[in-house]
Amino acid sequence: MAVGCYVRVSTADQNLDRQIDSTTSFAQDDLGATLADVEVFRDKSTGTNTDRSGYRRLMDHVDSGEVDAVVVHEISRMARSLQDLERTVSRVTDAGAEVHFVRDGLSFGDGKDQPMHRLQMQMLGAFAEWQARVKQMNVREGIAARQQSEDYHHGPAPLGFSKDDGQLVEADNYHDVVAVLDMVQKDELSKRKAAQRLDCARSTIGRALDRAELYGL
Repeated sequence: MAVGCYVRVSTADQNLDRQIDSTTSFAQDDLGATLADVEVFRDKSTGTNTDRSGYRRLMDHVDSGEVDAVVVHEISRMARSLQDLERTVSRVTDAGAEVHFVRDGLSFGDGKDQPMHRLQMQMLGAFAEWQARVKQMNVREGIAARQQSEDYHHGPAPLGFSKDDGQLVEADNYHDVVAVLDMVQKDELSKRKAAQRLDCARSTIGRALDRAELYGL
């Protein structure tokens, strides 16, 4: 059995190892595949659309019949759009392949799926989409509030942002900043190490965390 394991994180700073371990172990232990049968498709980008190189390569393999099963750690790794999720699962199963979401305990196209599984997938997919939209809304509202303040007009742009003709815009490293701040907020990374990663002062990290609404945190 040829298995395509799909793994995704949002930014370059995040690690794919846990997802790789989860999906390849499932491929071997539950599907009976050998490591030689497994190919890992990687993305480090947002899941709000399917314009991802790893995703496109995986689906090309599915369409050409080179993959018998797709394994993903959890639904939100495949897509944060319910429409994209349903289209992907249908595309895989219509090609005669299986799709398995390890953490969610859901499988489709293997002859064992039930109507309730489809409902569960839709609910989880809708929740992932809602989370993504709330985060985007929080960021937009945070930026709007920042632009209305006197401090914004006279001070430097916050970490991860730049100014364009008087407007606050995301800098190239914005998503890396969000990932690092999220780890600090969860006590997974110290402010000192965060400052080293982002090449800034620890006080800058502290100020950024005080403006968490700018980063959707």
